[in-house]
Amino acid sequence: MHYHVNGDLVPADEARVSVRDRGFMYGDAAFETLRAYGGDPFAWDAHRERLQRTAETLGFADAVPDDLRERVDETLAANDLTEAYVRLSVSRGVQPGKLTPDPDVDPTAVVLCSELPRGGRDGERVWDGPASVQTVRTRRIPGEAVPADAKTHNYLNGILGRLELRKAAAGGDPADECLVRDTDGNVVEGATSNLFFVTENGLRTPSADLDLLPGVTRDVVMDLARAEDFPVETGHYSLDAVRDADEAFLTNSTWEIRPVESVDGIPVGTGPMTKLLQRLFDDRVEAEHY
Repeated sequence: MHYHVNGDLVPADEARVSVRDRGFMYGDAAFETLRAYGGDPFAWDAHRERLQRTAETLGFADAVPDDLRERVDETLAANDLTEAYVRLSVSRGVQPGKLTPDPDVDPTAVVLCSELPRGGRDGERVWDGPASVQTVRTRRIPGEAVPADAKTHNYLNGILGRLELRKAAAGGDPADECLVRDTDGNVVEGATSNLFFVTENGLRTPSADLDLLPGVTRDVVMDLARAEDFPVETGHYSLDAVRDADEAFLTNSTWEIRPVESVDGIPVGTGPMTKLLQRLFDDRVEAEHY
């Protein structure tokens, strides 16, 4: 494998980032994960714009390379990959070991990738089956403390949620995803996913005015649903609303649309809207990338 590090393609075993890089020392870095289908990044503009917004929030807006898309293309080509997971990271770079950052930035920019199966209508899911979901005690960090819509290297909130799943499993198989609430008890998101559920009134998903990270795949799914004239509601929801749903599914760039089989042991299952949205998503990928 080859990775792109600060403008150069290097073998994976030679890829290096300084131990004094602020992304390592403080989580002072922005990142995006996305999928490449047929050699092209999916929803590139949306991912690039969100990376830029996070960099602006962190105060190093000029650090995102202008040629980032070219670096992605070069990384895929160097690894002979057309179907891939791609991660982009931009940190403030190496600075003296003090908390307050210097105004001058020499950023670190990294692109790495790994192989995934083909997507689209003839594709293969990256998950083995519908997801089991379990509520955790870990609450989402309030946006007033850390901006919820900034996708930074500090992912401790999600890590703590996933660790709860492992502890709850007591040596057995943990649930596939945790369900995180905000400090008011509203359902917000998973550790690495956005949540949708279906009731007799249509498609529901937690509102972006909550402390959540609105995913790129989340936006795509909402667009697909609205194009079919499905009722789509964003709001504040309780755990009981999700547990009582007719259907539920999770979204992220790697999973795409993954059905939920149970929430806290209560069966939910895949239904017609989830299956239709999966098909529509596959159709879009097929039309745009193959």
